Amino acid sequence: MYVKEVLVQNKAGLHARPATFFIQKANEYKSTIWVEKEERRVNAKSLLGVLSLGIIGGTTIKVIADGSDETEAVEGLVSLVESGFAE
Repeated sequence: MYVKEVLVQNKAGLHARPATFFIQKANEYKSTIWVEKEERRVNAKSLLGVLSLGIIGGTTIKVIADGSDETEAVEGLVSLVESGFAE
């Protein structure tokens, strides 16, 4: 299992379009991936799950992965969040 915290840079947070980019990126990996905000953990490959967290800009989240490409998955998703979804 690989875990990393990241500060959401995008002012709008993980809503609608940025969340869609996040889920698409998560689905590129084989590992099981979760997003955690405070005490709630959801499947990072689920749009409804990610949206249900209500992640706004300035929030710190954890990206957690478990599987054969867990490090690559977490680092890729953290980079996407840090970029403000400019990719």
